[in-house]
Amino acid sequence: MKIILTQDMEKLGLKNDVISVKTGYARNFLIPKGYAIQATGSAVKIHNENLKQRAHKEEKIRQEAEKLAAKLGAVKLVIGAKVSSAGKIFGSVNTIQLAEALNEKGFEIDRKNIILGEEAIKEVGSYKAVVKLHRDVRVDVNFEVIAE
Repeated sequence: MKIILTQDMEKLGLKNDVISVKTGYARNFLIPKGYAIQATGSAVKIHNENLKQRAHKEEKIRQEAEKLAAKLGAVKLVIGAKVSSAGKIFGSVNTIQLAEALNEKGFEIDRKNIILGEEAIKEVGSYKAVVKLHRDVRVDVNFEVIAE
């Protein structure tokens, strides 16, 4: 069944994507929850017209995201954490702490748009995080975890 997503869905697609999913998944989960609408002929025509109108706005937003990415790429964050005598962090550094550090530097980034590596950060050192600013714009942010 073809559907049009009404919001970003992890591992499925982004908002306004027309995708094919199994009929039961669409009818029993996506459509009732409001995550998607059925891609009928008229819905696709309306969807295409809306996309044309939004294209100009989207380009402007993407350019602003690229400018922000250039500024973010030069930022070096320092995050303090309580550390044991062996150099291990009590707990771990997460996206909330990174978002707070970015807010202190003047960048309002939602923690959901920050991606850390595969493993939890549990030691003092230098690391990289990826910040999603737009569907096409991602930037690496370097940060260092130090002992408080």
